[in-house]
Amino acid sequence: MFKGYTELVVEQQKKLLLVQFNNPKKKNCLNRFAYIEITRVLCEAAQEDQVTIVVFTGTGDFYSAGNDLSQFENVNDLEASITESIKIFKEMVKAFVECPKVIVSLVNGPCIGIGTTLAGLSDMVWCSKKAYFTTPFVKLGIVPEAASSYMFPLIMGRSKATEMLLFGEKLLPHEALQYHFVSRVYKPSELNTVIWPKLIAFSELPPQSLQISKTLLRNHEKSNILQAIHSECDELYKRFHSEEFFDAIIRFNTKKSNL
Repeated sequence: MFKGYTELVVEQQKKLLLVQFNNPKKKNCLNRFAYIEITRVLCEAAQEDQVTIVVFTGTGDFYSAGNDLSQFENVNDLEASITESIKIFKEMVKAFVECPKVIVSLVNGPCIGIGTTLAGLSDMVWCSKKAYFTTPFVKLGIVPEAASSYMFPLIMGRSKATEMLLFGEKLLPHEALQYHFVSRVYKPSELNTVIWPKLIAFSELPPQSLQISKTLLRNHEKSNILQAIHSECDELYKRFHSEEFFDAIIRFNTKKSNL
């Protein structure tokens, strides 16, 4: 169990499962293979009695720069690619929702797009002072994802959610704390002396009590989250066929070629 990963670095530390996004050359962008591995690791964690907490973080300086748009380049059968990508994505997001273990997003650096929306689905989010959050979906010609259309207004209020999801406004660490998106902002120097010891201590709490308490805390919102995921994926399918999205991909590739 927890072997054979390439897009993720997975390490069990006592009862804590550490999962690191592992694409540092692309600032930990996530592609369909990463989504498959995230689904797998959450399903494996759900079945492993010796794991109580799953902690997601990034290798290097970034948490995640979001979805890897280059996976849409040079696709022979676009329709099949879009359909398969959305199926894989939907399964991954549902794995976040269905996982009975406590999920923590430890945001060590910039957190963009899917990195931010998955953090919003987590049970607890702590971030470094070097982090920030942004969701430039409309700029890319697409729509909110990973139940963020439901979770963001619930967490931070409709107005702030609108700033982020519609206008792509950046959320800085102190703002993330103010708007309850994170519950702790830490200094990078505190990571090994304060943050990891505290998370390890959390993982040693009585496991059945942890799982039951999480269920009580989250179960009332589950049906709304699943409905949001379904509605968002339907709209994403349409947007991936839109002129606005293709224009955004062209701009992305032009910008990349000029770097």
